[in-house]
Amino acid sequence: MPRAILYDSTLCIGCKACEGACAERWGLPYDDKIAAEERISAHKLTAIETHGDRFSRRLCMNCVQPACASVCPVGALQKTTLGPVVYDAEKCMGCRYCMQACPFQVPSYEWSSRLPRMRKCDMCYARQSQGKLTACAEACPTGATKNGDRDELIAEAARRIAQKPGQYYNRIYGLKEVGGTSVLYLSAVPFEQIGLRTHVPQEPLPETTWRVLELLPDVVSTGSVLLGGIWWITNRREEVARQEGAPKHAGRPPGASKNTPRLEGAPSQPAREEGKHP
Repeated sequence: MPRAILYDSTLCIGCKACEGACAERWGLPYDDKIAAEERISAHKLTAIETHGDRFSRRLCMNCVQPACASVCPVGALQKTTLGPVVYDAEKCMGCRYCMQACPFQVPSYEWSSRLPRMRKCDMCYARQSQGKLTACAEACPTGATKNGDRDELIAEAARRIAQKPGQYYNRIYGLKEVGGTSVLYLSAVPFEQIGLRTHVPQEPLPETTWRVLELLPDVVSTGSVLLGGIWWITNRREEVARQEGAPKHAGRPPGASKNTPRLEGAPSQPAREEGKHP
């Protein structure tokens, strides 16, 4: 049966034990400076957010039908029967299409690495495959993060709402969002008040994509894929870099033109002011 995580915001005390456990599981650095960062990144795969006097958690939603896996041209992202969406860095060609496709803006890229990878939470796939709990659920001292069978967690969430209707907002987030996710949320207030995206589609994004493609003639679809692949390889890195605030021409040698290939991971060169010379 597919596994999932249930995060109950009403039980979270903001201790960030989940963050530390996640960092240890992935072998990532974790100190006071990183703990203070309330956003996920290539070096922080889960983050506790503060919203007034309430807390929330960010991590990969491991969607039931993930858009990231459906758009990956080389199969570097795969949805497992266990529930997690796993990533194979050996297959990844660095197109970062997954970053554009994710409705929750989760995948992060190692911009500063000489051999960059995409990073995201895989819901401790290796641990769960061995019958263990996710590191975050094991570390949580209050039970705010719980790991188990998805159907059982949905039933547990519904029981909590029914037993304490005055304590909970009457919905389970992740039950239907983008066709369902493997991370479920409970909250005392509407979900947008704890930073969750409430305007995402209720149907799986891959299904929407394929319905559009089915309306196109095969020759058009095939040509579009081929041309699209060429376009992605030559342009996507700079487009995503601009959106994330990375230097547009990072990695080009000094004096190189815009047509000179980028050297991934090389430092950027400061722009020279017009009319000034060394």
